[in-house]
Amino acid sequence: MYREFFGLKEKPFNITSDPNFLFMSRVHKEAFSHLVYGIKERKGFLEITGEVGAGKTTLCRALISQLDRNTKSAYIFNSTLPEAQLLQAILEDYGIVVTGRTKVSMLRQLNNFLIDELSRNNNVVLIIDEAQNLSNKILEEIRMLSNLETDKEKLIQIILVGQPELKAKLSSPCLKQLRQRISVRFHITPLDKDEVAEYVGHRLTVAGSDGRIRFSPDALEQIYGFSGGVPRLINSVCDKALLSAYVAETMEISGALIDKGIREIEGVMA
Repeated sequence: MYREFFGLKEKPFNITSDPNFLFMSRVHKEAFSHLVYGIKERKGFLEITGEVGAGKTTLCRALISQLDRNTKSAYIFNSTLPEAQLLQAILEDYGIVVTGRTKVSMLRQLNNFLIDELSRNNNVVLIIDEAQNLSNKILEEIRMLSNLETDKEKLIQIILVGQPELKAKLSSPCLKQLRQRISVRFHITPLDKDEVAEYVGHRLTVAGSDGRIRFSPDALEQIYGFSGGVPRLINSVCDKALLSAYVAETMEISGALIDKGIREIEGVMA
């Protein structure tokens, strides 16, 4: 609704995980480096955690878009699938035509695929999002996938991505063997206070802003106070504020407009 008024080519504060909008904060750069290192060095298991809305999924989508042609990836976002369906989803995301639906048959197909990719000097990555929803039984089955290896290196790199509950789940005694195999761990924290202005400016620029949209210092202060630096919450309140600014026909995003957006989000009547 407000794009034309502000001269934007797209909405800057959508809450979808669009890698084009990824803001590389200090923490996100570090997380990205950990992921790239773990993949290139064939470390087997990697763990990325963060609060809801911290940018984990966006980071993973950006990672996939930047993998070289010698790295094959599968991205599983539905972590509530039963074991057999999860394995089938993994095969299909690699582009494998599933010829048998039994666990033994699908594992054989996956193993053959991994060996074939190794012979082509390719690396294989599996990303499982919202991994905190995986049952202990399925996590143990996923651990077994890491047994597919040569004498020198892992045939598949598995990235478990999830909320902080994933760390608690992996601390379970019954998952000790899996926990010991995780060689790369990183927790994504919210943006620092001084990064909020950079984040807002970055998203406006990507969306096509010519610089006329201005967030006042008071507005940025309130954005941080409300969001605590969590990107999804920043997006939510900024989107509300832009809509209010459009109605008021102003390019200046004031603290009052941010306050109005916060009230709407929290369901508080003015």
